[in-house]
Amino acid sequence: MRLAEGPAAGGIVTEPIEDRLVVAIASSALFDLSESDRVFREKGPQAYRDYQRAHRQDPLDKGIAFPFIRRFLGFNQRFPDARPVEVILLSRNSVETGQRVFESIDHHGLDITRAAFLEGRSPYPYIGAFNAALFLTAHEPDVIAAMDRGYPGGLVMHSRVEDIANDHELRIAFDFDGVIVDDDAEAVFQQGLDAFTRYETDRVHEPHRPGPLAGLFKKLAMVQQLEEDAEATDPDYRRMLRTAIVTARGAPTHNRLVTTLESWGVSANETFLMGGIEKHRILQTFRPHMFFDDNRRHLYSPAGDLPMVHVPFGLANAGKATPKQ
Repeated sequence: MRLAEGPAAGGIVTEPIEDRLVVAIASSALFDLSESDRVFREKGPQAYRDYQRAHRQDPLDKGIAFPFIRRFLGFNQRFPDARPVEVILLSRNSVETGQRVFESIDHHGLDITRAAFLEGRSPYPYIGAFNAALFLTAHEPDVIAAMDRGYPGGLVMHSRVEDIANDHELRIAFDFDGVIVDDDAEAVFQQGLDAFTRYETDRVHEPHRPGPLAGLFKKLAMVQQLEEDAEATDPDYRRMLRTAIVTARGAPTHNRLVTTLESWGVSANETFLMGGIEKHRILQTFRPHMFFDDNRRHLYSPAGDLPMVHVPFGLANAGKATPKQ
């Protein structure tokens, strides 16, 4: 945060957060809160507050989303002038009990300075206020509430945390229907594969409407462009970001996928047309730091070591949320 030379705004210069790719995250996704949650469930709020104060200097262990967030923030180190990304902590803690979270952020060297502490209330109403393209949490009711109101949310599923220090890439994988785009085509798929194929081929030149994580996918293109520019001026530059679409679609229905991404002016580094083959076969090789899917049936790995995120949107889930445009 830059300090102003003059007295305006109490000496703080406001910064245009609209120009950045913002991820909002709950402490439950960033850190392992299993022990403090157990205290809250078994002994109540006061015991929880006492526990957090007593353990304020004890750093929390890494949570499911930690490897993703650590690498995501690395783009600001790569591009210090642009500082293209921002992480906002949205917490159900009070500012007092949240002190342990910020002590842990400092311990792990994460460049997170902005936060909202809601003292038990759901943080989803502030997703839009911070212009976040994604809200990550391990608290399912908050994700559902966010999605019901058109905010881009994801529920981190339990997995083993692996943060390999010398792995400098950030790999992000997406399902297509119901995640990047809406789920209209999935509704047709309920009528059978032939109906789905006809529907998509008849509309091959008609882009899909945006889905809940379309904004995130589009803004990642901004980071991709920064890396392309850096690579053009420095042949030794090594890219950090790799994106992938892992979809159950096959040919020829993939053509409308291409039409959609071209109309948005974005693309994925890698695209996998699975045609019904289990997605984990690709994910075990690609090894994403986050994989987003609207269908829980696809959110597992035999080894239990891949960070999966459920996007509760559309037909694959109870109710249907409409993404804000």
